[in-house]
Amino acid sequence: MARRKTSFDEPKVARFLKEGRGVGRCADYKPWLTIQDVPSSGREHRVFSRKTGRIHHLLSDIEWRLFLHLEWCDAVLDIREQFPLDRVITARIADTLGVRHPQDVASKTPLVMTTDFVVDVLRNGQLAVEALAVKPAAELDKRRPLEKLQMERLYWTGKGIPWRIVTEREFQA
Repeated sequence: MARRKTSFDEPKVARFLKEGRGVGRCADYKPWLTIQDVPSSGREHRVFSRKTGRIHHLLSDIEWRLFLHLEWCDAVLDIREQFPLDRVITARIADTLGVRHPQDVASKTPLVMTTDFVVDVLRNGQLAVEALAVKPAAELDKRRPLEKLQMERLYWTGKGIPWRIVTEREFQA
């Protein structure tokens, strides 16, 4: 079987932008990353949403379980997965924190960081946006995942948008 090219360079980022990835709402939204774009160490899911009217690309079982919760929550109006973060802002945050910005191993191109889910929620009759990072609990003991989560948290709090981490522990009985 042929291997997919999973490296990122500036022409690929430009192509993703031209394709409209990371833009839109509900059925018109295109995630920045799809299951074809990244190698997986776990199970991937492509799931149709009656709420959004499109297929969602979920990169792990934890994302799939959170998606099911969001899909059935009446207050959730839209679900956008693999939502891209502005590289200029994330680079500035990395510099402020004194950490390395994620980059492609082969091309050394700064990567477009993503948030696993950005959701529109109806709270007390008002539309609100929330950002959700999905990680296995074991990753929260490691330095590099924590650095990237800190960058993501600062990105969203800088925009005044609530952000939180979801682990598999939230789905255990």
